[in-house]
Amino acid sequence: MDSQKWRADHAVNVDLIPRVYLKIGSPFNNTIQMGTHEAHSMWQGTLNQPRSIQPGFKWRNYRLSVGGVMVGGGFIILLFVNLLQLLNPSFSHPLCTDSRAPYTPRTPLGFCPYNGTVCCNSAEDLGLQKQYEAMNITDAGCASLLKSILCAKCDPFSAELFTVKSVPRQVPLLCNSTISANSTQTNQPKSDFCVEVWDTCQNVSMMNSPFAASLKGQGGTPVNSNVTRLTDLWQSKTDFCNVFGGPSVDGSVCFDGEPVTLNTTGTPSPPSGMCLEKIGNDSYLNLAPHPDGSGRAFFSNQAGQIWLATIPKRGSGGTLEVDESNPFLDLTDEVYFDTEFGMLGIAFHPNFPQNGRFFASFNCDKTKWPGCSGRCSCNSDVNCDPSKLGTDNGAAPCQYQSIISEFTVNGTASKLSLATSAQPSEVRRIFTMGLPFTAHHGGQILFGPTDGYLYFMMGDGGGVGDPYNFAQNKKSLLGKIMRLDIDNFPTAAEVSQLGLWGNYSIPKDNPYSEDKELQPEIWAIGLRNPWRCSFDSARPSYFMCADVGQDQYEEVDIITKDGNYGWRVYEGPYLFTPPQTPGGNTSVNSIKPIFPVMGYNHSDVNKNDGSASITGGYFYRSTADPCMYGRYLYTDLYAQIIWAGTENPENSGNFTTGPIPFSCANDSPIKCSSVPGSSLPALGYIFSFGEDNSKDIFLLASSGVYRIVPPSRCNYACSKENGTAVVTPGPSASHPSVASLLMNPYTNLVLLLSFLWLLLQGFV
Repeated sequence: MDSQKWRADHAVNVDLIPRVYLKIGSPFNNTIQMGTHEAHSMWQGTLNQPRSIQPGFKWRNYRLSVGGVMVGGGFIILLFVNLLQLLNPSFSHPLCTDSRAPYTPRTPLGFCPYNGTVCCNSAEDLGLQKQYEAMNITDAGCASLLKSILCAKCDPFSAELFTVKSVPRQVPLLCNSTISANSTQTNQPKSDFCVEVWDTCQNVSMMNSPFAASLKGQGGTPVNSNVTRLTDLWQSKTDFCNVFGGPSVDGSVCFDGEPVTLNTTGTPSPPSGMCLEKIGNDSYLNLAPHPDGSGRAFFSNQAGQIWLATIPKRGSGGTLEVDESNPFLDLTDEVYFDTEFGMLGIAFHPNFPQNGRFFASFNCDKTKWPGCSGRCSCNSDVNCDPSKLGTDNGAAPCQYQSIISEFTVNGTASKLSLATSAQPSEVRRIFTMGLPFTAHHGGQILFGPTDGYLYFMMGDGGGVGDPYNFAQNKKSLLGKIMRLDIDNFPTAAEVSQLGLWGNYSIPKDNPYSEDKELQPEIWAIGLRNPWRCSFDSARPSYFMCADVGQDQYEEVDIITKDGNYGWRVYEGPYLFTPPQTPGGNTSVNSIKPIFPVMGYNHSDVNKNDGSASITGGYFYRSTADPCMYGRYLYTDLYAQIIWAGTENPENSGNFTTGPIPFSCANDSPIKCSSVPGSSLPALGYIFSFGEDNSKDIFLLASSGVYRIVPPSRCNYACSKENGTAVVTPGPSASHPSVASLLMNPYTNLVLLLSFLWLLLQGFV
């Protein structure tokens, strides 16, 4: 946001998918028996920190004793399948094994036949060549296959190829037997590649074979070996391919000896239109669905108030049920509220129904509130002297602070999930940082759906063109996305040693673990002002963020670990020249920028003055509009335009976008007003999107709250609108295999919870 134009860089909480916290531990003592194998384990903790399950067992003739209750094998198969589903990460789009995005190497690879964006640099390519040569394979046919297998590390889809059921592998998943009709791969193998590897290499000697894997580890851990043949390690082709092979199903990929390519089916026809209904008149910045999974949600405004509301069922004709006179929490005394300041984000702990914890991200003024006190982000560590900044809109440097505070509902209700108000006092200060200028604060917070960490979106701090180059400075938290552990608190020594800005710990796999130049909190860099981020509820690896541009381009990015999104070397896809550079410059050749997957030029939305400010949204996953399903929705604060981004091929990370018509239903519970001289509903400024527990999508606008409803209510045609729920395509077989179930991590959550309840009740 720029100070010369009113740009509501506010923040809304997004997709807070509840984690399931299970203590399958004391007093449960689990004993698994199978023939001569017996495994004893005490389970403790959460599904986010699971104990490993030995994948080598054949689940057949055994019983499990849990707290004295004997449980049959069939039940345990279902139970563990469901547990593994929840633990199985979805990679989908191009991603490397280190969770980073593929990139274009400065030096073309000399050994591995991969061009364009890859997951190897020249040094890693050379390392693979040395590994290959050291294997000393004399058979030319086998040598060619092994080279392709080793080089799969460089494939843009290597994260998925080398990770199956959450277990890292030494070799990629080799295409085995049949390729699902739902496969997105272009090169559907004419033959079984795993069988081809066995048939070609079974009697070929090789040094330090990557297939010399522990039978118990199922391909996960190599065994120190000298010269081996496949037949020395595996009794049969079937055993070999059971471990190293697998089909491409449900959007996943397998390796068939060639770089992974995806089907291109042509760009799907865009929806004929989007239908809205108005369910509320008040203006909010944030919507957070209640973590209990109910039809309730929390709404907050910029001034600092949070309300608990009941969302009417779709088609009921009801309106948002909220008592404006009785807020869930009122922080207006602490929050500094102005055009570009206020409460910018709320996030409820995924285990809120059990622990009552929630968090608010807001701005404060240290001249008006004694609790507003933190270090200035302009400091010597980032080559910035606050005494040289001067005032900005009458404010001294770091007069305004960015805060994350923790609150609780403990003690307000007999059951935490039924609490209708929170304790007014702050429980804990998670984060405090002074802002150098009066714009670009980001401020959104949300929990990662698979890791449970708190993600914090921070803008570059303001100033035209990021004059101090904070966004590219690895020692600054400005212009970054941070990733914090708020379940474990640091010692005083850790705070001092790491220079932390509050009460949080650093996740061990943050990029800092490999790049000590980075501040430990940083997950991604190079953003100007991220405004509305979300995780796709169907594919959590799709972490989408809209980033507000300077004067030319508004963008949507797929956020990955250690990604650099270019600002202020680039503004979107364009090179950017800052008007002032007291903080120095970053050279183009020194970074590996990740360019936007969607976006628009300012001139595309407002030909009068080019004014634009993007508002990011969600992948549409509701059943209300099946023709919108799977498309990413975003809009502009100022413009009466909503875009839908369609990925093609699916899971490729390549999008085509276009504006979609929209109107308000004639039977809307609250009648919509129209833009003068137009049939468009008068939404006003579109601040944010929101998603509830039913995956319905809402627009939070200055004129009220709007929900996307079936297109037929606005007379838009949709051939898929037939009353049938939209589901993610699955295996065509009537009895899907355990392997196919494991490929789809969320389909059986209800079944899992039901069986666990029965287990705890002693009914099974």
